[in-house]
Amino acid sequence: MRGESGHSPDLRLQRLLRPKNIAVVGGGAWCANVVRECRKIGFAGYVWPVHPTRGEVGGVAAFASVNDLPGAPDAVFIGVNRGATVEVLRALSALGAGGAVCFAAGFSEAQQELADGGDLQAALVEAAGEMPFLGPNCYGFVNALEGAALWPDQHGLVRAERGVAILTQSSNVALNLSMQARGLPIALIGTVGNQAAVDLARLGEAVLEDPRITALGLYIEGIRDVRGFERLAARARELGKRIVAMKLGASEQSARAAVSHTASLTGSDAGARALLRRCGVAQVSSLSALLETLKILHGVGPLASNRVGSMSCSGGEASLMADTGLAYPVAFPELDEVQRDGLRAVLGPKVALANPLDYNTYIWGDLPAMTGCFAAMMAGDVGLGTVVLDFPRGDRCSDADWLPVLDAVEGAARASGKPMAVLATLVDTLPEAVAESCFARGIVPLCDLPAALEAIGAAAFLGEPVCAEPVLQVEGAPPPVAFGDSPRRYLDQEEAGLLSEDRAKALLASVGVRVPGRVVVAGVEAAAEAARGIGFPVVLKGTGFAHKSEAGAVKLGLLSAEAVAAAAKDMGCDGFLVEEMVTGGVVELLVGVLRDPAHGFVLTLGAGGVMTEVLRDTVTMLLPVRPEEVRSALAQLRIAPVLAGWRGSLGVDMEGLVEAVMAVQRLVVAEVERIEEVEINPLICKADGVVAVDALIRLKEGN
Repeated sequence: MRGESGHSPDLRLQRLLRPKNIAVVGGGAWCANVVRECRKIGFAGYVWPVHPTRGEVGGVAAFASVNDLPGAPDAVFIGVNRGATVEVLRALSALGAGGAVCFAAGFSEAQQELADGGDLQAALVEAAGEMPFLGPNCYGFVNALEGAALWPDQHGLVRAERGVAILTQSSNVALNLSMQARGLPIALIGTVGNQAAVDLARLGEAVLEDPRITALGLYIEGIRDVRGFERLAARARELGKRIVAMKLGASEQSARAAVSHTASLTGSDAGARALLRRCGVAQVSSLSALLETLKILHGVGPLASNRVGSMSCSGGEASLMADTGLAYPVAFPELDEVQRDGLRAVLGPKVALANPLDYNTYIWGDLPAMTGCFAAMMAGDVGLGTVVLDFPRGDRCSDADWLPVLDAVEGAARASGKPMAVLATLVDTLPEAVAESCFARGIVPLCDLPAALEAIGAAAFLGEPVCAEPVLQVEGAPPPVAFGDSPRRYLDQEEAGLLSEDRAKALLASVGVRVPGRVVVAGVEAAAEAARGIGFPVVLKGTGFAHKSEAGAVKLGLLSAEAVAAAAKDMGCDGFLVEEMVTGGVVELLVGVLRDPAHGFVLTLGAGGVMTEVLRDTVTMLLPVRPEEVRSALAQLRIAPVLAGWRGSLGVDMEGLVEAVMAVQRLVVAEVERIEEVEINPLICKADGVVAVDALIRLKEGN
């Protein structure tokens, strides 16, 4: 079966996720819980417990072995010990079962404690053959659309007709998320554990094929297959659905002894962030923001922009919105003339008109006036209208005066044709029943102000176009690249490790990066003589230092041979690099590329020089990049105004700067199997060109 795009659904996983019968292998409390949860959520098919000695499990008659089952089960929960799990999988595969959940732990996640953990996991994969399975070391899944609960614990889901899916690597996090009381309809929640056979990306693709699934939330500890993740993101877009993720995991790369600023600023975490961004997957910083983003996606889909029209009946709430919004990628645009005229007609002269708007309590309870006020705000260029509305406690107070606000929001959304939300500043002040009512009315119910604003920014990001070009992988031959021909190979095959600065600059020059004139010499007198040949002023650098500035091995602006000799004597080394002094710089930048084994090559652009790690003004992307993407990334830096020309000063040669970045990319593509790291810091950017005055290149060992 193929869709219109030619995509073939994973029929084996579909059978597992939407079973007509379920087998439960094992007799402990966990297996009894699976039987209980299937009953509780209303599974309409057969449930077949399997145990060699027990007559029943969870109150249902048991079969002695999987071979005694009436037929090949669509889905199986395997709740036996890790050793027995392998043979159960083998028997199920031979029987033609659809798929399984492997609950047992003690596999690759426990290799430090159990020497055979990795071997056992490999044995699982071999035993299963083509039959998919989730885990090991996972709870499984609950499909609330089908009433299928291969889940050995309690959960918070109820039957649903449509809703979002949430997939995690952590079973306990999935359990916690299932207990949310925010009104978010969760149609499916699933876990993958060790991802031995099915990872998040493959499971995500299968889940999204169900037209009743509106959006996908991911809790990611690590991305195992970059190409698979790219396919997941592309398929989601084809289906008109969006993905939001929370990504955990500090970089192991950044913890190693870094020989460059690039290594200290990037790594696996930065690579994962760049991969998500490139694939068009929104990344959020908390579970709360994950849930709030899913609410927006389920209710109205991705937003057209991050421009928010905010309305509340309190000046304090209006200020809280404005101040909290400073930390998130949202904007509160100034009111235009049409908005002002409409608001003034409803609110009169006593209310100060602004966005965020305090519409005061003059119109509280006046349904036509509230509807007119909200509709007037929505007449402007906004991607989402938000009405701040915190409900009173239902056990102590009446919410009768608050409910008409929902009518007004619904009417304004209908009149404007634009998405609207109610936003409770606290989780506690949005009752679940109210949230569910909002969804039924076409209103997005948001709560927890910081998480809600982060979610709005994430949903707006998901409305932007996506780069479809696959990332440059770190292993194997480089893929065809659309940005130009790859240059010839420049490196000698015997070279490895950290290259000398002179050698690094020669390589950069060979791909078109401008570098200073320079001479490498040994001895103080030779350094002084070389300086005379280059012409003053010069720069003197001692060789053999990774961080020359910290070691006192750099002297700038030396104006005579005597000054060069004196500086050389003070450096405590015998090798020197003598260079022409580059002057007339507008700004210093860092351009770095770092090999990330998990995600590809991470490009870092940022403020350079000795203050790189102090300022930490950087952006990261994955190679390959296009010139327009480089320009866009540079515009995101805090120092972007300096690049453009600050307060009448000269700006930098932007075309030359972009070309230098593209030249670094050409070198990496040409040597994709050997490059570990390239760093230019600083790249001195002038009005009439850019010059790499310091460079580092590190090659893989063992080539």
